[in-house]
Amino acid sequence: MSSRIGRLFWGAVTLGAGALLYGALFETEKLHIVRRRLRVPRWPKELDGYKIAVLADAHVRDHRSVLLTQKAVEYALMEKPDLVIIPGDTIDHWKKDLLEMVEAAYAGLKMMRGKVIAVPGNHDYFAGNAEWLIPVFDSLGIRMLRNEVWRCDGVNWVGVDSEIAGLADPYSAIMACDAADPIVIVWHEPDMVDTLPWGPELMISGHSHGGQFISPWGWAPATAKLGRKYLGGYYPNAPVPLYVSRGIGTTGPPARLFCPAEVSILTLHPA
Repeated sequence: MSSRIGRLFWGAVTLGAGALLYGALFETEKLHIVRRRLRVPRWPKELDGYKIAVLADAHVRDHRSVLLTQKAVEYALMEKPDLVIIPGDTIDHWKKDLLEMVEAAYAGLKMMRGKVIAVPGNHDYFAGNAEWLIPVFDSLGIRMLRNEVWRCDGVNWVGVDSEIAGLADPYSAIMACDAADPIVIVWHEPDMVDTLPWGPELMISGHSHGGQFISPWGWAPATAKLGRKYLGGYYPNAPVPLYVSRGIGTTGPPARLFCPAEVSILTLHPA
């Protein structure tokens, strides 16, 4: 009996190691364009068809992640979006030469002529500070919002800092919005949607990676803090309608399984 249990145990270990290796070598290189038409409550008719490209969780850290992010940027630009959103975790952790990698990874976004916004994620504070990204973002025309509102195309874009980093304050930014115009919240950690007041039309997040390494039936054995309830996709019945991107990069074991990387193309329509 004990030998049978031992064989089962080592078989499971071998299967898990094989799946992890396959996910690291092949699944992380798959990049899908996910196009979604979202029927958003209270979305204005004059903004019907507004298109947003979401480039979440690049986790730039090495040459491989730079190439994958460049590919994601290329895919996004091919869709001719009205706005590009980077909802946090631009980097994996701070180290030497990282800013040069970020600049190379996102260089293509200069073509958007300043219609790109970003917010910090928790990884943007690992061994450093998200503020260090601002000079590079400025040079590329990327506007970082940290508990701030930016009005563009008749929309209040509210960027919220990372809750895990202890720096989030969405309420003062929401209070500064023009109530006559729609409000879109960009906040890295999706589970924080449950803390928002009624009123914003949409929230866009990343962080969860869709579970990153999941079973064929959708079970995620490991989930992120504040990214457990809302793993990926559109949640129209959340306190504020919420879209969560699976993102581009990985964290922890550098592998994906049954959860490919995603460039999200959201086209918004009135509900």
